[in-house]
Amino acid sequence: MSLNCIIAMVDRLQERENRKQEVTSQTQNDVTTTSHNTDPSRAPWQASLAPLPDLSPLWQEQLLPLVVTLKECVSDAVERARCAMTFVLLQGAAASACHGQPLTHRRDAVFSQALCAVVCGFVLRLYSGLEDKGFLLQLCEVGLITQFEGLLSTYSDEVGMLEDMEMGVSDLNRVSFKITEAKSEQPTDLLPSVTGLRGCFCVEVPLPSETYLLLPGELRDGRDLRVHPLLFNIGINQQQSLAERFGDSSLQERINLRSCEMLKSYYKTLRDKLPNLTLPCSRSPLAVEDLLCSLEQSLEMKKRKNVEVLWLAASVCRRLNGVRLTSCKSAKDRTSMSVTLEQCMLLRDEHTLSKEHFNRALDCMRR
Repeated sequence: MSLNCIIAMVDRLQERENRKQEVTSQTQNDVTTTSHNTDPSRAPWQASLAPLPDLSPLWQEQLLPLVVTLKECVSDAVERARCAMTFVLLQGAAASACHGQPLTHRRDAVFSQALCAVVCGFVLRLYSGLEDKGFLLQLCEVGLITQFEGLLSTYSDEVGMLEDMEMGVSDLNRVSFKITEAKSEQPTDLLPSVTGLRGCFCVEVPLPSETYLLLPGELRDGRDLRVHPLLFNIGINQQQSLAERFGDSSLQERINLRSCEMLKSYYKTLRDKLPNLTLPCSRSPLAVEDLLCSLEQSLEMKKRKNVEVLWLAASVCRRLNGVRLTSCKSAKDRTSMSVTLEQCMLLRDEHTLSKEHFNRALDCMRR
């Protein structure tokens, strides 16, 4: 109704303006005819011709209240639609509330997979850094950074997988590690074990006696070692193109921004507690502070399929002695493409692989 009023008012104003133009045109024609019968030197009609009035203020005066009313009606319709959709969503939530137990089982299943991944990464990183006193001190005082790299799209079923992954990685904050002395060097005695309840888990990592005795005293005292799990996700397949064009990628943006803040907080804590710690060297001229700044700027750009976010996050994680895990939907195509590319980049940046052999090495790994 409000829109119809605006249309009717515009028609009336247009009709009024047309009538005025017709009257003005007729008046000018009459004056021109009269001027042919009078002395041109006198030109008495010049004083009777005034400029046409500007009609735009009149239009604004007439239309402004109607437009304001229309905007209020639209806002009211939007609010009613929002309330209706909220009610529909609440109905769906109420219908699924009775399925709390299956959701708990689902969360446990996701958490068990995330836990297996982080335990595997922790053990491998521990064995590779047993002779690095700086890393062992970092592990004891600050903890281990663990970055999960996701390649899931924010479209269709993969949105649910990304939500599961976010929850599983977040639940790893309840996990701590403890290094113990193994009873023997039998393979079964060197396997990690998990103890604790749902709210708090402790993973005991046994080491052979000779290796265990070489650890610093803080680690041999049974001190709990924290892990700092992070998740960075960038969808890279065709489904992500659909999500960015027609869907919503706010979940990915929220996950990446929060992980960036956690990464910055970890680095600040590391520098506050261990200001003299020497971090791993790299051929990259950028310091960790510069990489973190570039990561934050890259996230603020909100560029489509911005894989630079993954590269920068990976670089910071490696410079902080962290553990990295990569996954997608099935851990086949996207994961293998990412892992092999990262391996070749490490060979190029850290082990002098020439640019001429880069593509050849990449194709060889992927075959």
